[in-house]
Amino acid sequence: MKKAVALLAAFTIVLGGCGGGSNNMKESEAAPKNMSNETRNSPRLEQINSPQKKQQDISKAETTHSKTKIETLGFLEPLEAKQSVKDVKEAVNDLTYVAFFSYQVNKDGSLKPIKDYAALQEVKKSKAMPMMVLTNFIDGNFSPEIAHTIFTDKTASKTLIGSVISTMKQKGYKSLNIDFEHIKEKDRELYNGFLETIIPLVQKEGFKVSTALAPKTSDEQKGPWHGAHDYKRHGELADFVVLMTYEWGWSGGPPMAVAPVPQVEKVVKYATSVIPSEKIIMGAPLYGYDWTLPYKKGNKFAKRVAPAEAHDLALKEGATVKYDNDAQAPFFNYKDDAGKEHVVWFENEQSAEAKNKLVKKYKLRGLAYWVLGEPFPENWTLLRDEFKIAHK
Repeated sequence: MKKAVALLAAFTIVLGGCGGGSNNMKESEAAPKNMSNETRNSPRLEQINSPQKKQQDISKAETTHSKTKIETLGFLEPLEAKQSVKDVKEAVNDLTYVAFFSYQVNKDGSLKPIKDYAALQEVKKSKAMPMMVLTNFIDGNFSPEIAHTIFTDKTASKTLIGSVISTMKQKGYKSLNIDFEHIKEKDRELYNGFLETIIPLVQKEGFKVSTALAPKTSDEQKGPWHGAHDYKRHGELADFVVLMTYEWGWSGGPPMAVAPVPQVEKVVKYATSVIPSEKIIMGAPLYGYDWTLPYKKGNKFAKRVAPAEAHDLALKEGATVKYDNDAQAPFFNYKDDAGKEHVVWFENEQSAEAKNKLVKKYKLRGLAYWVLGEPFPENWTLLRDEFKIAHK
């Protein structure tokens, strides 16, 4: 999936960019075999009033700026050619992988094509590696039925593996991320079996393979988002894993930090207990949310906001940015033109550094950012200041 101070006057974020679209760079390129002609829609839709606490000032002298070498991954949704190229250009020098989200799986094992040509060409000119992301996403959500079919239908599974390998070769992808979510809990071993089949075959072709894991704090954690994700087995099979350590605060839920550091650390602690730390990439958000208050279940979803947008909004509304030292995230309240109260939780340099410290503390492989195109220049400056980025 975004050092500050308690007061807005000392909080700085520089504005980036978002928008645009063009089809001038071979976006109509023929899809590889076993890929349907249907393109996918965007898979992502757009605790109140934490008491103000004493700000924890962190000086440069107190901060360790060792150049730890890590891998970084940025997820990209290539919906429009111009904007995709712009998003790549703004971040590609700070990334090991640009992950194209996503190639969606059909029940027969074919893939839905995406408009990735223009952005792919831009990545290929850089030191970053293009990563293909494979999902069971369809009609606005992750599908447990499609996942089950792929796991149990040998023909569909064989078709899918062939589709993936041929697409990677034809398009020039160098790595694969398997992001199957909302899988039926009872399908855990079936998912493991599918990974045991596909991963060696893709690796045999010279590609690295990673998997995306829902944030768990123990293997006993059940449910459709967690139960089928076997941390230990994924760690054994994949070259590395990506922890989706964000969305505690989400657009349809109650207001809170998107990636509160204590919760993120609990996931990392568990992950490192069953997976070698050098195989773990921790997720970090490049965004926040603006909730209308009072929050009630079923309310209109909160609006996603980039850190730079949140900063501008706070300035416009004359709001005071506060920092929650428990969640290690900034937030502010304001009243809109209609008189409705809002709360905005987002990311800033201080919250980003808190996450960087976890990477160093647990000696993780690196960081994965959801999602490119959200203006947060301080994050990239801090990243370059504290880490050396691995490139191809």
